[in-house]
Amino acid sequence: MGILTRFKDIMSANINALLDKAENPEKMIDQCLRNLNEDLGKVKSETAAIMAEEARSKRALDECNEDIAKMQIYAIKALEANNEADARKFLEQKASLTNKSAGLQQAYELAHTNATNMKTMHDKLVKDINELESRKDMIKGKLAVAKTQERINKMGSSVESANNSMASFAKYEELANNKLDEANAMAELNNSSPENTIKDLAAKYNSSSPDIENELAALKQSLGK
Repeated sequence: MGILTRFKDIMSANINALLDKAENPEKMIDQCLRNLNEDLGKVKSETAAIMAEEARSKRALDECNEDIAKMQIYAIKALEANNEADARKFLEQKASLTNKSAGLQQAYELAHTNATNMKTMHDKLVKDINELESRKDMIKGKLAVAKTQERINKMGSSVESANNSMASFAKYEELANNKLDEANAMAELNNSSPENTIKDLAAKYNSSSPDIENELAALKQSLGK
C-alpha cells in the first residue's frame, strides 16, 4: 500500500481511543510506536521526493508563463515594426505555450496537494508518537506505583497476620493461666480435706514441748485451777 493511499487511515487514527480499549496498554503502545515509526520513516523518505517534484512542477510552470509573457511582448514589438507575419508566429507560440501551461498548472496543483498531504501526515505522525511516548512513561509510572502498592499490601497482610498470631498467643497464654489456676485451686482443696485437717490438729497437740506443758500448769495454778 502506497504511503499516500494510507493518508486517510493515518489521519483518522485515534491513538488515545485505541489505547483506552486495549487490555494491555503498555504492549499496545510499543506496537503502535513500532508501526508509527515505520510509517514516519516512509513518510520522511518520500516527502523529500514529493517536495522536489512540487518544486520542479512549480519551476516548469513559472518558466512556461514567463515564455508566454515573452511571446506577448515579441508579438507587440513585431506589430510595432509592421511585421505582421512575425507577430502571428509569436502569437501562435503563445497559444501553444498557454495550452502547455494549463497542463503544467494541473501537474503543479497535484504535486502541491501531495506535498501538503505528506507534510500533514508527517506532523500527525510526530504528534502521535510524542503522545504515545508520554502515555508510555505515564503508564510505566502507574505500573511502578501499583507494584509498590502491592508490596505494601503484602506487608500489611503480614503485619495483620502477625497481629492475629499475637492475639492467638495471648489467648493461649490466658487459657494456660486458667488451667494453672484451676490446678492450684484443686491442690489447695485436696490439701484442706477433713482427714488432713484432723491430722494437722493432732500433730499440733502431739508436738507440744515440755516447756509448753510447764507454762500451762503454772498458768492454771495462778488461776486457782
